[in-house]
Amino acid sequence: MSSSLSFRLSRGVLSTISPPIPHAKSWGVGYKPTKTRPLLDMSQGVPGTPPSKALLDALSHSSSSPGSSGYCHVLGEHTLRSAFAEEMKTVYGPDIDVTQDDIAITAGCNMAFVATVMCLADPGDEIILPVPWYFNHQMSLNLLGIKTVPLYTRANEGFLPSASDCEKLINPRTKAIALVTPNNPTGATYSPDLLSKFAELAHKHKIALVLDETYRDFVDIMPPHTLFSPFQTEVSKSSWSWRFNVIHLFSFSKSYCFPGHRLGLIAASPDLLKHVTTTLDCLQICAPRPPQLALASPGLLPILRQSIQASARSLKIRHNIFRTHLPPGWTIGSQGGYFAFVRHPFVGIPAITLCQRLAEELGVLALPIQFFCDDSVESELESLGQSKMDWERWIRFSVANVSDDMVKQVCGRLHECEQHLGLTAE
Repeated sequence: MSSSLSFRLSRGVLSTISPPIPHAKSWGVGYKPTKTRPLLDMSQGVPGTPPSKALLDALSHSSSSPGSSGYCHVLGEHTLRSAFAEEMKTVYGPDIDVTQDDIAITAGCNMAFVATVMCLADPGDEIILPVPWYFNHQMSLNLLGIKTVPLYTRANEGFLPSASDCEKLINPRTKAIALVTPNNPTGATYSPDLLSKFAELAHKHKIALVLDETYRDFVDIMPPHTLFSPFQTEVSKSSWSWRFNVIHLFSFSKSYCFPGHRLGLIAASPDLLKHVTTTLDCLQICAPRPPQLALASPGLLPILRQSIQASARSLKIRHNIFRTHLPPGWTIGSQGGYFAFVRHPFVGIPAITLCQRLAEELGVLALPIQFFCDDSVESELESLGQSKMDWERWIRFSVANVSDDMVKQVCGRLHECEQHLGLTAE
């Protein structure tokens, strides 16, 4: 394609994939919806319900206040950092060792990740990501010139990463391991024991464990892990503290249903946050003030905890509906948080091909596994005893941004694949 530009673009941006969500949504443009057969979008992990009225009222008040229009501290409003350190006790337990000095507020969780890895790694350094990976993490590393080292997971093990496999990838250039749990894209939820193993591994090799817990409020068993609690892991018996190696990331978007307000969080040692201050000052100056002030309203976070728990219950019901109504031959490999990772039954048809046809011809948007890995996957799969043909058949469905009835409609249209798309299931 010809370009009107007279200058050269960076190697980082030219070698980074285009954003997958707009790519998938472009497929849906070719579908002609009707009143009885609308476009059904299960492609993006976004909340399907608006914020609670209590939060909307607080946002209205804070947004209309002249005082919210100015800058705040680069690490966020003191009142929110303090309130959220207390709120974390409802998730991880009353005895956790997290204070307001451990918390930085960012303009979304992607900003939290970028600001963190800019502190951890230089161009040419390495960060380990489980595969399938969250594409924005890999894209950010690529833009920064940091090498992504893939830690392949196995479908027959529920796409859970192996700490022993991970250790084989660590070398002097390794700066961090980055995990997402519950996982995006697979929905796999990492157990407290598994997370402790990775924390111990990071401690052993003096690298960081970056733990993105965007979907942590939607797990079945609380707490999601015990890393913030003193004396809960083997390494803690030798005076280990989570602050030595663990960097926790969180998104307010999913739990509080307001992704457009762009709030995220880093919980880490103050010794790291003083350097995060530098990266955030260059990237964002400060996170948006009105939503920070709204969430910090006295007594609001405990009230919102009730709506979060209600959303988690609704999401669990929707997962069950999806699992129950999925056509025979469509196999769920893992499921949790916002996502279900499903293998389609059509041998020899890559998921990216099927997803485009599903969007254009049946009006169903979902994301193929090809958006969550790179093209070098084949040789690695063979060494792990996994078939490339099977690997290419996995699809991510988001059950969060659709109603219960829409989930049933999606499954109904998947039933139509053989008849309307001319495909034959194995």
